[in-house]
Amino acid sequence: MTFVLNRLLFPVLLGALIVLSLPARGEILALMNYESKTPESLKTLKLSGPQQREEGLAIIDVDPNSDSFGKWLWKMPLPPDLVAHHIFYDRTMTKGYMTALGKSELHVIDFTRSPYRIKRIDVPQCKVGEDVIFSEDNTTWYLTCMGSATVVVGEVATDEIKTNISIPGTYPHGLAVHTGIDRVLVTSTIQPDLQNPDEIITVIQASTNKVLGKHKLSQKPSPSGEAPVEILFVPGSSPPVAYITNMFGNSLWAAAWNPQKQDFDVSQVFDFTTVGAGVPLEMYFNRSADRMYLTTAKPGKLHVFDMTKGPLKPTLLTSFDAGEGAHHVGITKDEKYAFVQNALLNLPGMSDGSITVVDLKAEKVVSSMNTLKEQGYNPNSFVLLPEWNHLAGH
Repeated sequence: MTFVLNRLLFPVLLGALIVLSLPARGEILALMNYESKTPESLKTLKLSGPQQREEGLAIIDVDPNSDSFGKWLWKMPLPPDLVAHHIFYDRTMTKGYMTALGKSELHVIDFTRSPYRIKRIDVPQCKVGEDVIFSEDNTTWYLTCMGSATVVVGEVATDEIKTNISIPGTYPHGLAVHTGIDRVLVTSTIQPDLQNPDEIITVIQASTNKVLGKHKLSQKPSPSGEAPVEILFVPGSSPPVAYITNMFGNSLWAAAWNPQKQDFDVSQVFDFTTVGAGVPLEMYFNRSADRMYLTTAKPGKLHVFDMTKGPLKPTLLTSFDAGEGAHHVGITKDEKYAFVQNALLNLPGMSDGSITVVDLKAEKVVSSMNTLKEQGYNPNSFVLLPEWNHLAGH
């Protein structure tokens, strides 16, 4: 059942009116959900911060050339026990889906209406909601539930739940779908208490939601503790190839489709320990798919890979310094700027709280947006508003 969050409607109305009254030029607006930093982080930063735990949504101008750079243009409070996690656009960027770690809820933001509307979808079968991924035709969404070994399948048009896919004994986090080969791949990452990291991806038949098998993503004896986390098909790869980041294995793996076997061959394609980097997380591509952008959280970096030698031979070109916990990235439609959100689950040493601004054309870091950090908050996720956002292979 879905219904509007009435208690939050007034700030949504007010905030959207403010945003709509702003000039369209000289700004790049970003939406991010935020939470209070931990008391330990506040002491390190010598900040007092909020006295009670807070969560919310914020719209901030992140254009380094704007007069309002870093200004908090709008905010909306969220329940302090929601633990809002990631924000994902559908393929038309008319709807945004926000997952939650603390409650069995999925929140959907309607960007086609002014002011924005937010509805809540109850997903009682989903504990610790992580990623929402969409089929290529944008008819189906998949919600991974790391705490209940489940993938919830819904309809984009109505947001009605169609079915649940049970994957016993796993911790579903990342998901990638390729209907051309009738397959869905799901990573199994770690228990919600960050114990017992896993090492596999699960293969599902997209047309039937039947679990077909699994693949181990490690060269070490089991249990290897590699923690595969995010997965994304390389745009235009033929045969299809999916990349997987092994969070604790500090490596990038590939699952290459083998037409003869009607299954995947898996292999490691990059070792981040060779460049002193660890905890690889999110991946993005430019339009021509000859560049991949990948974050590592410790230390915080944005890595740029050359893809021209093929998806099984990514070549590291350069790495930009970001903040501790480098995680999600927003890329502008003209592919000039990349905005790196620096925070991972409020974890010590990986929750800087800033947004690093990288000029991809000039190939340098040009600024840091510290608005949330300086007020004692961490951004948990980051997306540019649809007017500016490039889906970057997602």
